[in-house]
Amino acid sequence: MISEKMNKVISEQVNKELYSAYLYVGMAAYAASLSLNGIANWFKVQAGEEVSHATKFMNYVNEQGGKIALRAIDAPDQKFTSVAQLFEKTLAHEKEVTASINGLVSLAQKEGDNATEIFLQWFVTEQVEEEANPTEILQKLEIGGKSGSSILILDGILAGRK
Repeated sequence: MISEKMNKVISEQVNKELYSAYLYVGMAAYAASLSLNGIANWFKVQAGEEVSHATKFMNYVNEQGGKIALRAIDAPDQKFTSVAQLFEKTLAHEKEVTASINGLVSLAQKEGDNATEIFLQWFVTEQVEEEANPTEILQKLEIGGKSGSSILILDGILAGRK
Protein backbone atom coordinates (compact mmCIF):
# COMPACT_ATOMS: atom_id res chain seq x y z
CA MET A 1 0.00 0.00 0.00
CA ILE A 2 1.33 3.40 -0.95
CA SER A 3 1.45 6.17 1.67
CA GLU A 4 -0.69 9.27 1.27
CA LYS A 5 2.41 11.42 0.96
CA MET A 6 3.94 9.20 -1.73
CA ASN A 7 0.59 9.06 -3.54
CA LYS A 8 0.48 12.89 -3.50
CA VAL A 9 4.00 13.42 -4.83
CA ILE A 10 3.58 10.80 -7.55
CA SER A 11 0.34 12.54 -8.57
CA GLU A 12 2.38 15.73 -8.82
CA GLN A 13 4.94 13.87 -10.93
CA VAL A 14 2.19 12.74 -13.29
CA ASN A 15 1.35 16.41 -13.77
CA LYS A 16 5.02 17.19 -14.45
CA GLU A 17 5.24 14.42 -17.04
CA LEU A 18 2.11 15.66 -18.81
CA TYR A 19 3.45 19.22 -18.68
CA SER A 20 6.61 17.90 -20.34
CA ALA A 21 4.52 16.39 -23.13
CA TYR A 22 2.69 19.71 -23.55
CA LEU A 23 6.01 21.58 -23.69
CA TYR A 24 7.36 19.23 -26.36
CA VAL A 25 4.20 19.46 -28.45
CA GLY A 26 4.72 23.22 -28.48
CA MET A 27 8.34 22.78 -29.49
CA ALA A 28 7.26 20.42 -32.28
CA ALA A 29 4.82 23.05 -33.50
CA TYR A 30 7.57 25.68 -33.54
CA ALA A 31 9.90 23.42 -35.52
CA ALA A 32 7.12 22.53 -37.96
CA SER A 33 6.39 26.24 -38.46
CA LEU A 34 9.96 26.51 -39.78
CA SER A 35 9.43 23.47 -42.05
CA LEU A 36 11.86 21.51 -39.89
CA ASN A 37 9.70 18.42 -39.85
CA GLY A 38 12.49 16.10 -38.69
CA ILE A 39 13.06 18.21 -35.58
CA ALA A 40 9.29 18.43 -35.13
CA ASN A 41 9.21 14.63 -35.31
CA TRP A 42 11.84 14.36 -32.57
CA PHE A 43 9.72 16.50 -30.26
CA LYS A 44 6.51 14.63 -31.12
CA VAL A 45 8.18 11.34 -30.20
CA GLN A 46 9.49 12.97 -27.03
CA ALA A 47 5.98 14.13 -26.14
CA GLY A 48 4.70 10.58 -26.57
CA GLU A 49 7.41 9.27 -24.24
CA GLU A 50 6.35 11.76 -21.57
CA VAL A 51 2.74 10.60 -21.79
CA SER A 52 3.94 7.01 -21.42
CA HIS A 53 5.92 8.03 -18.32
CA ALA A 54 2.78 9.59 -16.81
CA THR A 55 0.88 6.39 -17.59
CA LYS A 56 3.54 4.26 -15.85
CA PHE A 57 3.18 6.38 -12.73
CA MET A 58 -0.62 6.21 -12.84
CA ASN A 59 -0.61 2.45 -13.28
CA TYR A 60 1.80 2.01 -10.39
CA VAL A 61 -0.27 4.11 -8.01
CA ASN A 62 -3.41 2.17 -8.98
CA GLU A 63 -1.60 -1.16 -8.43
CA GLN A 64 -0.57 0.09 -4.98
CA GLY A 65 -4.16 0.93 -4.00
CA GLY A 66 -3.78 4.69 -4.36
CA LYS A 67 -5.56 7.24 -6.52
CA ILE A 68 -4.06 9.76 -8.88
CA ALA A 69 -5.24 13.33 -8.41
CA LEU A 70 -4.85 15.17 -11.70
CA ARG A 71 -4.43 18.93 -11.72
CA ALA A 72 -4.56 21.56 -14.44
CA ILE A 73 -1.52 21.65 -16.69
CA ASP A 74 0.05 25.09 -16.99
CA ALA A 75 0.68 26.43 -20.47
CA PRO A 76 4.40 26.24 -21.23
CA ASP A 77 6.36 29.20 -22.57
CA GLN A 78 6.12 29.10 -26.35
CA LYS A 79 8.51 31.93 -27.18
CA PHE A 80 11.35 30.32 -29.08
CA THR A 81 14.00 32.08 -31.12
CA SER A 82 16.11 29.23 -32.51
CA VAL A 83 16.47 25.49 -32.87
CA ALA A 84 19.39 25.56 -30.45
CA GLN A 85 17.17 27.25 -27.87
CA LEU A 86 14.66 24.40 -28.17
CA PHE A 87 17.29 21.89 -27.13
CA GLU A 88 18.78 24.18 -24.47
CA LYS A 89 15.31 24.48 -22.90
CA THR A 90 14.79 20.74 -23.28
CA LEU A 91 18.01 19.98 -21.41
CA ALA A 92 17.20 22.47 -18.63
CA HIS A 93 13.71 21.02 -18.31
CA GLU A 94 14.95 17.43 -18.18
CA LYS A 95 17.40 18.39 -15.43
CA GLU A 96 14.40 19.67 -13.42
CA VAL A 97 12.58 16.38 -14.03
CA THR A 98 15.68 14.46 -12.91
CA ALA A 99 15.75 16.45 -9.66
CA SER A 100 12.07 15.66 -9.13
CA ILE A 101 12.60 11.92 -9.71
CA ASN A 102 15.55 11.98 -7.31
CA GLY A 103 13.29 13.62 -4.74
CA LEU A 104 10.79 10.78 -5.15
CA VAL A 105 13.56 8.23 -4.63
CA SER A 106 14.70 10.04 -1.48
CA LEU A 107 11.15 10.03 -0.11
CA ALA A 108 10.75 6.33 -0.88
CA GLN A 109 14.00 5.62 0.96
CA LYS A 110 12.96 7.79 3.90
CA GLU A 111 9.63 5.96 4.14
CA GLY A 112 11.25 2.54 3.73
CA ASP A 113 9.02 2.01 0.68
CA ASN A 114 11.11 -0.58 -1.13
CA ALA A 115 8.53 -1.29 -3.83
CA THR A 116 8.34 2.36 -4.87
CA GLU A 117 12.10 2.78 -4.69
CA ILE A 118 12.57 -0.19 -7.01
CA PHE A 119 9.83 1.10 -9.34
CA LEU A 120 11.53 4.49 -9.51
CA GLN A 121 14.88 3.03 -10.58
CA TRP A 122 13.53 2.72 -14.14
CA PHE A 123 12.94 6.48 -14.15
CA VAL A 124 16.38 7.21 -12.70
CA THR A 125 17.93 5.29 -15.60
CA GLU A 126 15.54 6.90 -18.11
CA GLN A 127 16.55 10.38 -16.99
CA VAL A 128 20.18 9.67 -17.90
CA GLU A 129 18.98 9.16 -21.49
CA GLU A 130 16.59 12.13 -21.29
CA GLU A 131 19.51 14.43 -20.50
CA ALA A 132 22.00 12.73 -22.82
CA ASN A 133 19.87 13.14 -25.96
CA PRO A 134 19.56 16.95 -25.98
CA THR A 135 23.16 17.24 -24.76
CA GLU A 136 24.34 15.27 -27.81
CA ILE A 137 22.19 17.36 -30.15
CA LEU A 138 23.57 20.58 -28.63
CA GLN A 139 27.12 19.28 -29.04
CA LYS A 140 26.43 18.62 -32.72
CA LEU A 141 25.01 22.11 -33.11
CA GLU A 142 28.10 23.54 -31.43
CA ILE A 143 30.38 21.68 -33.83
CA GLY A 144 28.35 22.27 -36.99
CA GLY A 145 26.98 25.69 -36.21
CA LYS A 146 23.60 26.72 -34.92
CA SER A 147 22.15 27.81 -38.26
CA GLY A 148 22.18 27.03 -41.94
CA SER A 149 23.12 23.68 -43.36
CA SER A 150 23.91 22.09 -39.99
CA ILE A 151 20.26 22.64 -38.95
CA LEU A 152 19.09 21.01 -42.18
CA ILE A 153 21.40 18.03 -41.63
CA LEU A 154 20.20 17.70 -38.04
CA ASP A 155 16.61 17.91 -39.28
CA GLY A 156 17.24 14.95 -41.57
CA ILE A 157 18.85 12.92 -38.79
CA LEU A 158 16.08 13.60 -36.28
CA ALA A 159 13.42 12.68 -38.83
CA GLY A 160 14.41 9.03 -38.26
CA ARG A 161 13.46 8.96 -34.57
CA LYS A 162 10.67 6.56 -33.83
